[in-house]
Amino acid sequence: MKLVFLDALTLGEADLSKFNKLGDVTIYQTTKENETLDRVKDADIVLTNKVVINKEIMDNSNIKMIQILATGMNNVDLEYARTKGIVVKNVAGYSTNSVTQLTFAMVLEIMNKLKYYDEYAKTKYSQSEIFTHIVDFYELSGKTWGIIGLGTIGENVAKIAKAFGCEIVYYSTSGKNNNSKYKRVELDEVLKSDIISIHAPLNENTQNLLNKSNLDLIKKDAILINMGRGGIVNEKDLADIIDKKGFYAGFDVFTKEPISKDNPLLKVKNIILTPHIAWASVEAREKLVDLAYKNIEEFITKQKV
Repeated sequence: MKLVFLDALTLGEADLSKFNKLGDVTIYQTTKENETLDRVKDADIVLTNKVVINKEIMDNSNIKMIQILATGMNNVDLEYARTKGIVVKNVAGYSTNSVTQLTFAMVLEIMNKLKYYDEYAKTKYSQSEIFTHIVDFYELSGKTWGIIGLGTIGENVAKIAKAFGCEIVYYSTSGKNNNSKYKRVELDEVLKSDIISIHAPLNENTQNLLNKSNLDLIKKDAILINMGRGGIVNEKDLADIIDKKGFYAGFDVFTKEPISKDNPLLKVKNIILTPHIAWASVEAREKLVDLAYKNIEEFITKQKV
């Protein structure tokens, strides 16, 4: 079997050497759109994180399996792959702890004003007349935490937030989730929470879900965290209101990635931005590689039967 990695750089320094046991492996760190076909036309198995595999690629290659190195599968034409008999696999559940951890890292940084205190301690504390220096910060205990999308990650966040003493409410983006552990409410009520975190996929139910019509419901000093997808929140509408209203945000995902130079969120004061890394702890990437390897191993074994 000939295996081709199209965008291995997206996995950081993950060890991919084990794949050599499965066949002849070629690793490309990045692949541009006009390079894809040439690189995969003779491949049996293609491994891609974000490189698009469309009808044209499938029609002009010998691909037998596509292993997506992520949970989202929108970079592959799944329906056409099915008609061609091409097996498509993704990897789910590998990043739950990693995404949950960054969610809390952002919330706790904002609530505890760590940037401010770190700067003060390094520049002014030695001249203080007293042993401390207080700017108001707050406890999570007693706060309402609203979750948009109570899937595996959302429920993990809810569990930990509850341990901090938060009251949990959630909005089901599909309308089908009825988790008896937590109170299901409508979106408007979630947006009135002290902390709001988004853990939903981007689809017809969530595209532009938060926009000019409802962002004004977020109260002063509240925190909005987006760990889902960028298109769920209208970035321009958020940029227009966040500093005026006096609430805070933490975003790991954006409508266009890498982020555009003219993205209005780059001019916002009350926001923390990270470059889509919530999924990517060392442990999560190790799980991702292991699960992808198992998927391919199982595929090859079936081919031999």
